[in-house]
Amino acid sequence: MLLTLCLFLGSAGAIYLACEYFVNGVEWFGQKLKLGATATGTVLAAFGTALPESAVTFVAVMFGKTPEARDIGVGAAMGGPLVLATIAYAVVGVAMWSNRHRLKRADRIIRVNHRRLARDQSWFLAIFVIKVGLGLVVFAFKPLLGVLFLAAYAVYVWREMRSDDSAPEDETLEPLKFRPSQADPAMRWVVLQTMAALVVIAAASRVFVSQLEVIGVALSLPPHLVALLLSPVATELPEVLNALIWVRQGKERLALANISGSMMIQATIPSSLAIFATPWLFDTPLIVAGVLTAIAIVYLWWLFHRGRVDARWLLPVGLLYGVFAAFVAWHFAGR
Repeated sequence: MLLTLCLFLGSAGAIYLACEYFVNGVEWFGQKLKLGATATGTVLAAFGTALPESAVTFVAVMFGKTPEARDIGVGAAMGGPLVLATIAYAVVGVAMWSNRHRLKRADRIIRVNHRRLARDQSWFLAIFVIKVGLGLVVFAFKPLLGVLFLAAYAVYVWREMRSDDSAPEDETLEPLKFRPSQADPAMRWVVLQTMAALVVIAAASRVFVSQLEVIGVALSLPPHLVALLLSPVATELPEVLNALIWVRQGKERLALANISGSMMIQATIPSSLAIFATPWLFDTPLIVAGVLTAIAIVYLWWLFHRGRVDARWLLPVGLLYGVFAAFVAWHFAGR
């Protein structure tokens, strides 16, 4: 058990350090490609950090030998968006609130493109409602509809890549960590740092999730409870840590763009894989997860649609994950 705890804590620390290098590298990568400031977070950072959890879904649904194994992939496809819509946004709120003095902010207002984020919530909600609806019905050609989710993400990426928004003047690009003395490092160093950080994140995330499962067994927690509650939190840890790092640097725009882009990936790519390879039918916990995610998104849309978001207003969405945790614990305790 001591080894498990050491691996658990060590992998968490490795993920955080790798995320420091990743967010630095991906900002330089976006600048080298002359991408819009927000597209760097919604496309590049989101795609990179979403690879581990997408891989979990792919392996579970494509190579799972039992229905229970394939159900893990379905749970990941539903649990990921719930974690991002609740815990991740709440972490941004807490980080912004606690770092306001260090960042010399006179208020707790989050500086982002509110209209754009509100639009992203609308996109996600529309796709997510269809995704949940498909989990409630049975029909023969359902697997074919997985293609629509891939197409929806392709349209989203195309729209984001066309954006030409720029970063605020007070957001400075820190030197590349692999070449700190160079004002304009070569592209090969940017790619090397970003890819190396991704490899470490993926490897450390795998260790983190496996040790979390071992801890769950040691504590006699039901496997379904671990799959629905703890594993999604673990697989979304890179996105949460990226957001924390960017907020501490005063770049909440990138933090929220990363979360928003990751949510779009989670709503489309893992879901399409699961729809291709499983019946995609929801039990009660998955339905509750879908409902709570939708509630969180409607609340976030309302916040951003107003055009002014105080960091404290992001905290309530984190409570929705607590509601889900309480429900899942009650649900499996009654069995």
